[in-house]
Amino acid sequence: MKRQRGAAPEPEPEPEPGCLRAWANESQALAGRWRAAQCSGPGRALSLEVREQRHGFGELLLRMRGLPAALPALPLELTVLYNYLVFTMGASDSAIEGEAEEIRQGLLRVLEALGTCGQDLSTEELWQKVLQEATAGELQAPLHQLGALQAAWWLAAGRLGSTAGLFRLLSNTEDLGRAHCSEGENELLSLLKAWKVPADASSLSLVQTAKELKEVLCTSAAFLQGLQELEAGNFPTALSLLQEATRGFCSRRVLAQIYTCLGCCAQRMGKPQTALQHLKWAFQVDFQCFPALSHTAAVFHELGDTEAELQALTLLYEALGENPAAPASCSPHFLIQTERLVHTPLLASLLCHRHPSEVKYLLAQRCLQEGRVADAVEHYLDFMALLQQGLQQQVPLDGGSALPRIPEVFLEAASALEQAGRHHDAITVCEEVINRTTNLIPRMLRVEERLEQPECPSPGAGLTGGLLSQKKESLCCLTWRAAGYLHQGCSWATLGESKEAITQFSRCLGDLLRVQLCGSGIGPTETLLPEVEVLQKIRLLALIGRGAQFLELGKHKEALLDFQHGLQISPGDPDAASYLVQALWKLNRKQEAAAHWQKLSQSPAGKNGQQEGQGRRFPLYLVSCLKQATFPHSESLARSIQDYLGTTNQDPLC
Repeated sequence: MKRQRGAAPEPEPEPEPGCLRAWANESQALAGRWRAAQCSGPGRALSLEVREQRHGFGELLLRMRGLPAALPALPLELTVLYNYLVFTMGASDSAIEGEAEEIRQGLLRVLEALGTCGQDLSTEELWQKVLQEATAGELQAPLHQLGALQAAWWLAAGRLGSTAGLFRLLSNTEDLGRAHCSEGENELLSLLKAWKVPADASSLSLVQTAKELKEVLCTSAAFLQGLQELEAGNFPTALSLLQEATRGFCSRRVLAQIYTCLGCCAQRMGKPQTALQHLKWAFQVDFQCFPALSHTAAVFHELGDTEAELQALTLLYEALGENPAAPASCSPHFLIQTERLVHTPLLASLLCHRHPSEVKYLLAQRCLQEGRVADAVEHYLDFMALLQQGLQQQVPLDGGSALPRIPEVFLEAASALEQAGRHHDAITVCEEVINRTTNLIPRMLRVEERLEQPECPSPGAGLTGGLLSQKKESLCCLTWRAAGYLHQGCSWATLGESKEAITQFSRCLGDLLRVQLCGSGIGPTETLLPEVEVLQKIRLLALIGRGAQFLELGKHKEALLDFQHGLQISPGDPDAASYLVQALWKLNRKQEAAAHWQKLSQSPAGKNGQQEGQGRRFPLYLVSCLKQATFPHSESLARSIQDYLGTTNQDPLC
């Protein structure tokens, strides 16, 4: 009934009963056609039917809105609007802005029929006014249906407060009493569960009932809020909400996603076994949930179970190869589902699908790190074969990729080949890196050696940042080429080709002379730019490598100069110091050699057999070079010096 507001307005013309009956029959026919199409199952035909149904209900809605709003036609009009919006959302990947405007127009039509207006009201205020004004019983069910759709749109937009506020309006006193939640309970979920959907005589005309939509909303609200709590670091609350979501109504695809998020939550809580159980359930629910396998490998890595980690990565790689783009199954019976309502950056990150090339690289990397050299070589060669099939298709270019830069992968492959004794292959791979980077390196490169943290950005910070980025890229290219020469030098040295090794080590050092470091050179090592730190390590390894080859050729003075230079770069390095002692010894400068040896043996680095800062992480591709630079004659040299000191009976430090 329309509320009395002074003089009654002139009555608007109402649709003829025959016209209203025809509209109702058309709505019933469209809904019946949809139910028949659902029986055929998912597929292209069903997708086409969704678009046709949306068009059919949209055309019917336009005809009904061609007349002024009238109370007798409103229940049917709101039902047609509801069905139209359900198909609109079903035809898209997520809630869209146009739906909100359509709902608003529907509410304004209700107020128009009641003889009032609300154009200037916000959507929340508009809902409040409509529910206060529209007391007629026949409008309650259609308005609740529309309210559930509004809640779905707000939920998809992350407007949880607006969603909760709407259900407070939709709920009666009894519902609100049931929704009263104690401390620790979730208010929105309590309101959703307590909301009693009004009986709907026109349920046969609905393509998705409000009751069904309520179940979807409950699952989506729990899932979405669980993700928000997970992102905020409130892991116990996130765990509780995500567990609530698993008990709700959703497709197998979404259930697997929820279990995957539960696994990630448990992992962050320091419960790896619980995480593995959830991830196992995720994969059992949906064999296409490849992110669950990826996270499983990460948990095994955290546990230090290398065998299980590699098995998980292998299974993931095989699964991706067999089903590279298989679509996940969704229920054809409900157009608005949880997957259409829950879209967050965190969820996208947790469910990121690894590309086969990424997984193959991870297998190669982990095998190399664990000393499984033969397996590492096989995986690296497979990865490079994938690159030959097309760089754009095989290598993801987004920032979240597990892949390092391609030259680094080639250098890692060279390192694996060296350790496997395939030195000529390693030289060939490095030559590819050298050739690809040669034209990208300037003749001279000036860089700051230490990290700078300006208090505030200058007006030209954007331009400066671009120049710094360009310098950094040039520095990376120079580092890769120098590392390529370093690896070639190490390979030739192992093959016994000292002259060729010296040539490659010299080329490496010549490349590094292109870099002019700007700065005082004084300060803690921790403030060095990571790229500069790697360059310094490559320079040290090249000097040690070349000096060792000079020793092999009997060029002891040249070797001594290289080791002295190495100690200037890295004072206290035990390998450079040990080689220096050996060079002095071979030059018959035995007293100097003994003095340096005793100084080395008394230093912390010498006692532990490690150089200061060796715990610092260097690129994986330098591991084999670091091993080769280790001084191999420590015990024999120590015995020789001790015999010398015993014979001369003197303290070389005096």
